[in-house]
Amino acid sequence: MKTNRPLRLACIGCGARAQTYTQLAAGNPNRFQIVAGADPVPERVEKIRRTSANPAFRGFPSAEAILAAGRIADVMIVATQDNSHFEHCQGALQLGYNVLLEKPIATRAAQVLAVERLASQVRKRVMVCFVLRFAAFYRKVKDIIDSGALGELVSIQANEGVNPWHQAHSFVRGHWSVVNKSSPMILSKCCHDTDIVHWLAGRRCTRVASFGSLEFFRPECAPAEAPARCTDGCPAGDSCPYNALRYTSDLRFPWLPMVYDRAQEASADEITAWLRTSPWGRCAYRCDNDAVDRQVLAMEFEGGVTGTFTMTAFATGRHVEICGTRGVLKGGESFRQHFDTHLVLLPHEGEPVRYTVQAEDGGYELHGGGDAGLVNALYDEMTKPLDAPLEAGLDSTVHSHMIAFAAEESRLAGRVVILEEFERTHGKDA
Repeated sequence: MKTNRPLRLACIGCGARAQTYTQLAAGNPNRFQIVAGADPVPERVEKIRRTSANPAFRGFPSAEAILAAGRIADVMIVATQDNSHFEHCQGALQLGYNVLLEKPIATRAAQVLAVERLASQVRKRVMVCFVLRFAAFYRKVKDIIDSGALGELVSIQANEGVNPWHQAHSFVRGHWSVVNKSSPMILSKCCHDTDIVHWLAGRRCTRVASFGSLEFFRPECAPAEAPARCTDGCPAGDSCPYNALRYTSDLRFPWLPMVYDRAQEASADEITAWLRTSPWGRCAYRCDNDAVDRQVLAMEFEGGVTGTFTMTAFATGRHVEICGTRGVLKGGESFRQHFDTHLVLLPHEGEPVRYTVQAEDGGYELHGGGDAGLVNALYDEMTKPLDAPLEAGLDSTVHSHMIAFAAEESRLAGRVVILEEFERTHGKDA
């Protein structure tokens, strides 16, 4: 789609992710114009309106309302809750939009495959917000692999430490705590990681096995006499690292603004009052959560390349180790914090080589910097020739999702899952 004018962007969902993307887009008015947003919370729509600096900006109270208005932009940003991605992406594609779709594509394997088919039928682009592909750290890793410095690829080991408070905020108290109301954690949180392993491997996964469970954030692990809510006077409140009253002070940011729209201006008393009825005020050991707090995957890729991925609630940051026939590449959050570098290449013969990378926006190199990279790529991706592959298009990201879904089936069924059989079965289910 060739164009000499800015791409017009609209949003379904005006929460934290849409606000981030539109703020970045607004910084490049030669490429982007923000024209509309829809959200049931009017204050969120107003944030996008202010960001747009567009007097003709149109606000809508719902996804249904903005879709009923027809095609009023070039690209629809779908940044709603996970369970709505399938419906909203389909609605946008059917109206003729190209789509920037927040991950995951959908919460069921059959739905993901259905989105892929629909996009092909209507000949529209869907770019998935796998921001790690655009983060300086992982782009450097990919460049080193592609350069041949490691020789032939042998194995990839990746880890994600979710962070204990983040786990409690999002996967114990929050939107992704109950699998049947959202999606399995390997999808909702870690499809970023199945995607990055798949992307770095540069080939399809053939089979996967997985183990994991919820062991810590359970009622039997609660402190003695802990009440249902942290606001009810817990005897362990002063020492408990998951005390929700911490939202009023040291852990107010960045987590609270993602769920409480008045977080930036609210006083500690107002936040406490909100916590008395909010899901985020509950004791972290007395919620209705069933998302795992640990999980491991073992993957085999074409050509015999192996991969492992470990998710744990009880560490912080991502790490990667890649073995090749000529050397080993290691890096991640611990290297950044403690060794003043991001990556170290250890040749089997020769001296180590250290790499330091910089995010495009000067921010967090291992994740947040990918937001700027994603938005910077969006214009070129949506205006390139129709048959040219996208950097995070459905042709590769669908398979990343299938790895996550197959891993969850493996975890629950206790067996190795063959990816080709899994995709064929779920393709019929759509």
